[in-house]
Amino acid sequence: MIYQFRSKAGPDVIMLADLTQRIFEILGRSLEPRGILTVEQLPSFIISLETAILKDLEERSKSNTAEQESAEKPKLADRLGQRAYPFLELMKQAKAKDEPVMWGV
Repeated sequence: MIYQFRSKAGPDVIMLADLTQRIFEILGRSLEPRGILTVEQLPSFIISLETAILKDLEERSKSNTAEQESAEKPKLADRLGQRAYPFLELMKQAKAKDEPVMWGV
């Protein structure tokens, strides 16, 4: 399934279900076919997602160091920061302009 997130504050963001589910788990929110992230919720959601991205980077850095010692190439596939960046930016733009983020509408 594909989710399309919209806000008057920025361009639409389209994500596949696996990434959307992962992000919503990080946000501590259940994923419904349609919904809204209110302006009041955005600051805490932004902090939660940024924290998860930093944690993911730290874990990958540690595992890459171990892999380099064993002469393997570091794996960068499926980096949370890279995949979640458009959604994070949409939330930041929406927060800055006091607009909600909606999907399924």
